[in-house]
Amino acid sequence: MANVLKVDAVTKEFSDFVAVKSLSLELKSGEFVTLLGPSGCGKSTTLRMVGGFEEPTSGKIYIEGVDSTNIPPHKRNVNMVFQDYALFPHLTVRQNVAFGLQLKGLPEAEVTARVDELLKLVQLDTMHRRMPSELSGGQRQRVALARALAPNPPLLLLDEPLGALDAKLRREMQDELRRLQRATGKTFVLVTHDQEEALTMSDTIVVMNEGRIEQMGSPEELYNFPRTEFVARFIGEMNFLPVQVKTLSDGLANVAWGLFDLRAVPVSADVKIGSNLIGVRPDKITLHANQQGVGQDNMLTGRIEDRVFRGSSVHYTVEVNGVRFAVTASAEQNFAAGDQVVMAWSTQNTLLMNTAEAK
Repeated sequence: MANVLKVDAVTKEFSDFVAVKSLSLELKSGEFVTLLGPSGCGKSTTLRMVGGFEEPTSGKIYIEGVDSTNIPPHKRNVNMVFQDYALFPHLTVRQNVAFGLQLKGLPEAEVTARVDELLKLVQLDTMHRRMPSELSGGQRQRVALARALAPNPPLLLLDEPLGALDAKLRREMQDELRRLQRATGKTFVLVTHDQEEALTMSDTIVVMNEGRIEQMGSPEELYNFPRTEFVARFIGEMNFLPVQVKTLSDGLANVAWGLFDLRAVPVSADVKIGSNLIGVRPDKITLHANQQGVGQDNMLTGRIEDRVFRGSSVHYTVEVNGVRFAVTASAEQNFAAGDQVVMAWSTQNTLLMNTAEAK
């Protein structure tokens, strides 16, 4: 697949701070990409520079191979959907979707056919005469999406478009956005701070921190193999332990947590002998009444401090030597608070990272 977007060493400085720091990024055509990170990490500024609403201090932005760094928004081959929808309140659904096409001077028959196609795609073909004030939040968002897709841009930018919706509608619109992206084959770039939203919708997630890319990869890669403590903490839940690395050999490490010996996998080649950090996901740990027949490299004995039923799973808090571990287990298991248990997990699910790198 060809690259639809290339961001080349882009920096954005405001008067009192640097929002984006020498950021480089290439996106393939037809992907659903999410820029994920906490408030102030530079994700919305990056999106606005791609859309032409902010000018980079330095660096270049290429859209379909064309240097678009200094091209104004209305002349770029991209469209943007905002959180507040930005619909024209005095125009009907049909007129809102048709507006940009009419502005380009397209023949009326072509405009009508394109609007009909899009209204059917977003499932609003029976509501084309309604005004925005007569629509629900989700319906208004669909109109905004149809209007943005109308000129057939290769790249659609979405700046936290679901932020104003309630939880149930937000989940529905996540599914809707993914369906639309697959149906159109366009590259969608979504900005969000919601890790669950990013995991469920994306082909590729770009985790940003302090104006830089911390890690980029598939949802599975970032969840299972985060390269830094920041990514591990931001995506999903993680148990962390400070350890001493004793040996490193053939992509495996022997580490010590106090008196306990554990085995781990370094997440990068920068991991060195000495003080470091390991992380284990709660859903990678299994609970057992004793060690008999467990067969895992890493095992710790502790006591259940708390148990929370979550339907298909149970969340346990297990205390070991004053440290609390989070464990997500099958609802079929029935340990109770106060029970002594053995926690077990594999070497491959024990991620070793530099504490210095994590900071």
